Amino acid sequence: MFDFLVFIGRFQPFHIGHAKVLKQALAQSAEVIVLIGSARQPRNTRNPFSFAERKAMILASLSPDEAARVHCQPLNDCLYNDALWVKSVQEAVQVVVQQQNSTKQAKIGLIGHQKDQSSYYLKLFPQWQSVDVDNHFALSATPLRDNYLLGAMPNNELLPLGTQQFLAEFMANEQYQHLQAEALFIQQYKQAWDKAPYPPVFVTVDAVVVQAGHILLVERKARPGKGLFALPGGFVDQGETLIAACIRELREETRLKVPEPVLHGSLKAQQVFDEPNRSARGRTITHAFKFELNPDSGLPKVKGGDDAKSAFWLPLSQLEPEQLFEDHYHIINAMTGV
Repeated sequence: MFDFLVFIGRFQPFHIGHAKVLKQALAQSAEVIVLIGSARQPRNTRNPFSFAERKAMILASLSPDEAARVHCQPLNDCLYNDALWVKSVQEAVQVVVQQQNSTKQAKIGLIGHQKDQSSYYLKLFPQWQSVDVDNHFALSATPLRDNYLLGAMPNNELLPLGTQQFLAEFMANEQYQHLQAEALFIQQYKQAWDKAPYPPVFVTVDAVVVQAGHILLVERKARPGKGLFALPGGFVDQGETLIAACIRELREETRLKVPEPVLHGSLKAQQVFDEPNRSARGRTITHAFKFELNPDSGLPKVKGGDDAKSAFWLPLSQLEPEQLFEDHYHIINAMTGV
C-alpha cells in the first residue's frame, strides 16, 4: 500500500480510461496526487479545457469520500527542458506530501501506462516505484476531443457522467464556437494535403527580438491562434535561406526599420524547435533566430502588417503562457532564459 500515488495526464477530456486508472490508484494508495498537465496553455484545439474545468471533471467522477483523497494540482508544460519539468513535478508532489504527511517518510509511486512515445516521462522518476496499468478500453482522448470540436458529442459510454454534463454545457458557450471554428480551419488545412505522396513536414522561422528587457511580439490576425500573441515569423519560401526568411517575415509583420546589416550584427543565437505536436497544422519544424538590439537606443517603432493585427514591445516580465501561440512561450524561455 502506498501513501501517495502520482497520476500525470492532460485529461483533454477526462474519460472512462482515466477514471479506471484513478480508481486503481485509490485502491492501492491512501492518497492520490493528480497532476493536470498543460495547465497554463491558451485554449486551442489540443488544449480546449482549463485546469479548473478538468479538475471539476475528475472530481465529479468520484464519491465524496474518494474525492477527499484526491489532490489535483496544476502542472505547466516545460517544452525543450525536461529537467525543469521533472523539477516542477517533484515540487508539486512535495507540496501535497508536506501538507498531508509531514511526520514520516512517505511511500510514493507513479501510476500510468505506456500509451506511446509521449509516455516516456514515466521513466524520469526512478525514486518512485512504477505502477504499470493497462490501457483500459484502448481509449485515447485525442479522437474524442477532435470529433467533439467538430460537433459530434462523444459516446456517453466512454465518459463519466460529470464529463458528459460538462461537455454538453460547454458546447453551448461562445468559447466552444471559437474552438469549433478553429477545428474546422485545421481540418480544411490538412485536407489540402490529403493527396500528397507522404505527410508534409513544414519549415518555418521565428524572430526572437529583444531590447532593453522587452521582446517584440505580434497579435495574430487570422486562424489558427487568432488573437493570440506570437513571435514574428512564418513559412520559408522556395529559394530562400532561413535567415533571409526570418528577416523578411520580421519586416513584413512588424515594419521594423532597423537596417538589415544591423540585424545581422545583432544576431546572437539560433535554435531548432521540433516538438512533434507543437503545431495543430501538422508536423512543423521552426528555426528561431535571436536578435539583441542595442539597449542604449529607444525601442524602435513597430506596426502590424501582413498576418499581424498589431506589433508591440512587451516587457519580458509580463510574459504569460496563456497569451502565446503554439510553443512560442517556450521558445522565448529557451532563447532568453526568462
